[in-house]
Amino acid sequence: MKNVLVTGGAGYIGSHACKTLKANGYNPVTFDNLSTGWQDAVKFGPFEQGDLLDRPRLDAVFQKYKPIAVMHFAALSQVGESFEKPGLYWHNNVTGSIHLIEAAIAAGCLNFVFSSTCATYGDQDNVVLDEDSRQLPSNSYGSSKRAIEEMLRDFGRSDGLRHVIFRYFNVAGADPDGEVGEFHRPETHLIPVLLDAVAGKRDALTIHGTDYDTPDGTCIRDYVHVMDLIDAHVRGLKLLEDGGESSVFNLGTGHGYSVRQVIEQAGVVTNRPVVSHEGPRRAGDCVKLVSGSTRAEQVLGWRADRSSLPVMIADAWRWHQNGHYDA
Repeated sequence: MKNVLVTGGAGYIGSHACKTLKANGYNPVTFDNLSTGWQDAVKFGPFEQGDLLDRPRLDAVFQKYKPIAVMHFAALSQVGESFEKPGLYWHNNVTGSIHLIEAAIAAGCLNFVFSSTCATYGDQDNVVLDEDSRQLPSNSYGSSKRAIEEMLRDFGRSDGLRHVIFRYFNVAGADPDGEVGEFHRPETHLIPVLLDAVAGKRDALTIHGTDYDTPDGTCIRDYVHVMDLIDAHVRGLKLLEDGGESSVFNLGTGHGYSVRQVIEQAGVVTNRPVVSHEGPRRAGDCVKLVSGSTRAEQVLGWRADRSSLPVMIADAWRWHQNGHYDA
């Protein structure tokens, strides 16, 4: 069985990646410092606790498992925090990724799948984004991810590192089997936060900004189901294994939903009221982010089959009611 090193494999997206990798015949090796992840989410392969800033620890893990590829999810990712603490994001995300890339190259592991973000595009009003759109990040989270993309290209030229970069939009939903799901402390993502409000775990959902230039005044985002997202990552890994060229792919549905539309749909799915109140804008939030790309469909044969808003909310609600990690 082929080993794949999954950084951030104890987190939301990384744990779903490990499950899908295992189902496709790989052995996912989770590398995580558990700062935002949960050891209870590591169910599908070995666990190695460590930090990307610790290069000797990385070298030891590469030597132990000799992975054929890296899937890199580990990162700080809160937009508001990144706006307030840019140094933290540049140090953690960029320096950590330099250590990881150099350790992979030193170990002869030259296939690299990278979790990037649509935040690299920044706030481009009335623009449907594809892979050739200008990258104008408006916060240090997006800037740090763009810098890592550039690093991968540079190391590709210098050392033959082959990479697939996925810039994805808002990830939602959960494993339909309920083995893993989304669980953050604190929780900042819209759908789990509003489900907390539905379940009575918080008094109300705060809508961050209602005066944006959108039909209902709230931000618009393109949501993609976490299982669809990970399907693309496995397809990207297989592309590299088959000798495909380094590539960049947007992952989205091409359809945007406002915060108010998501709230309304959550009420329909759960058959419960969603208590909300209006609050100020958050620094660094973009007005509208929607994918206009079909490249992943054309090159990888990818389809966003579960990425309808009702399905994503229903899967998240099922996990929200039944799933739990030890806090």
